[in-house]
Amino acid sequence: MQTWKILLFFMLFTGCREHYTPKPRGYFRINFPEKTYSTLKGDYPYSFDVPDYAYVQKDNKNPDEPYWINLEVPANKAELHISYYNLKNGPKSKNQLLYELMEETRSLAYKHSIKADAIDEQIFVNPGAKVFGTIYNIKGNAASPMQFFLTDSTAHFLRGALYIREVPDIDSLRPVINFLEPDIVRLIETTHWK
Repeated sequence: MQTWKILLFFMLFTGCREHYTPKPRGYFRINFPEKTYSTLKGDYPYSFDVPDYAYVQKDNKNPDEPYWINLEVPANKAELHISYYNLKNGPKSKNQLLYELMEETRSLAYKHSIKADAIDEQIFVNPGAKVFGTIYNIKGNAASPMQFFLTDSTAHFLRGALYIREVPDIDSLRPVINFLEPDIVRLIETTHWK
């Protein structure tokens, strides 16, 4: 009987030699299309390059604003909301309206500071095209990782905000953000007023 116990004891401790190692959390592989661009088509007071894999849609939530559009990238569940303001129209002076729009943009970007790790501001200047603005790169688990405004300070004001329609998890969204960020930078760099 003692031999049986020794044999069972020996089999229990030597039979399980393989150690279990937990596997790291995995994410889906995201295939990105090749980057090609076309100039925005349509009768807008602005122009810029749009990625060919993005669809330009009128902003249906604001039907009274004819120049508000959304650039949609359905493969990545991403939307870039573009809103446009004519600084010459309205009851306020263009300087007052410009100041209010710039402050509103800054305020909207900093609303994400609750979830953001950091918000980097970058000044953009293209004197040849009379395009000036600020880019807000919002780091961390924020709903909008990038926002910006562009203006010529006299007649035009353009605001953009990138949204990804997915639960904000920076680990899984970082590849999509890194893919879309150069598209937004190109949009900003190629903006011209009509």
